[in-house]
Amino acid sequence: MAQKQGFALATLNLDHLVKMRASPAFRRAYQAHDLITADGNPIVWMSRLAKRPVDLIPGSDAILPLCRVAARQGATVALVGSTEQSLQAAKSYLEREVRDLEVVLTVSPPMGFDPEGAAAEKLFEQINASGAGLCFVALGAPKQELFAAAGRRLAPTVGFASIGAGLDFFAGTQRRAPEWVRHHALEWLWRAVNSPRRLGPRYAKCMAILPGQMASAVMQRFRAPQH
Repeated sequence: MAQKQGFALATLNLDHLVKMRASPAFRRAYQAHDLITADGNPIVWMSRLAKRPVDLIPGSDAILPLCRVAARQGATVALVGSTEQSLQAAKSYLEREVRDLEVVLTVSPPMGFDPEGAAAEKLFEQINASGAGLCFVALGAPKQELFAAAGRRLAPTVGFASIGAGLDFFAGTQRRAPEWVRHHALEWLWRAVNSPRRLGPRYAKCMAILPGQMASAVMQRFRAPQH
């Protein structure tokens, strides 16, 4: 941010692994990212099995620290995704919580928004014109990662961070699992119980690939690390 060099940050979880299996475009988008964090405990557990441990950094937990970095560097912020109501509430929350932070642009794309289409190109023009140095993208996977990857080309001075429902948590339009649930790595179950029709099939697919992914992680344990 200090050098006005853009980046794209994705937060990896099992759902993303499922989607990457079915979508070459999603895989290419991930490959275009500069930074990837572990957004789920299974990713952390597999990293340990592979003897390449990483820490858990959910997208929602990265928002405030990134905002503090932006404020220190004098970088302004854009918010893309969710609903306009949620974005305005999240803007108020972030500017209240982080001293000297300025949110200069909020855009809630319409239904059917193509993250790589003409509307996205116009949105990148808006982001560039706003002077934002950091853009939080809350479009859901895979749209947000596709949008961030396109942003690396079309808005090269902006850092794009895909954070899912994180802004909605700050806005109060979605409720995050209680701390004790997250501490016991049961946030997925809490979310599934609260939204079974939408999330039940998604988590079933995640569970289906987990044994194979765990076995792959064990095999990586015995391979020389590649940089």
